[in-house]
Amino acid sequence: MVALVTTGTSVSADWKHFWHNLHVGYHRNNAWPAPFNEADAMNVVAPFEMMKANGWRMHNTIGHELFRPDDGALMASGNKRVYWIATQAPQARRTVFVLRGGSERETAARVAAVRDTLSRIDVQGPVPDVQITEIEPHHSAGAWATKINRAWMENLAAPRLPTSSAGGTPGIATP
Repeated sequence: MVALVTTGTSVSADWKHFWHNLHVGYHRNNAWPAPFNEADAMNVVAPFEMMKANGWRMHNTIGHELFRPDDGALMASGNKRVYWIATQAPQARRTVFVLRGGSERETAARVAAVRDTLSRIDVQGPVPDVQITEIEPHHSAGAWATKINRAWMENLAAPRLPTSSAGGTPGIATP
């Protein structure tokens, strides 16, 4: 008799569990895909957010060419770049990245020079953070970029009006 009561209780519990799972599954299927839309949207946006962050990191990196090689002090162009980052960059993107030097002493001198420049700027809001990076920004010489641009302009076809319209009627350029 005890075995029948125990078996009946466990069967009843399994039956309730079955109906509960059926009920949950029914409502989950009827709600689909709404519960997953936000997660899917975040997964779609995440790579683009990473690309934006990397782009700002490259743009806000103070590279080797903006420091004096002997003492790590900022040159005039470096001061202007730091000023632009501190005052013109969007508030959320005001982080100055300093390219790591050849030695720890050189890197420390570079960071100190950037912090000194930031201390002399009247910044609206919090003072920008200074971080060290090993990722060197991509850049090219201005003369090379000008040469590429001029070669492209020389090979550009002269603009011409079409001789006929899309409907086949004579166009404006017909003599």
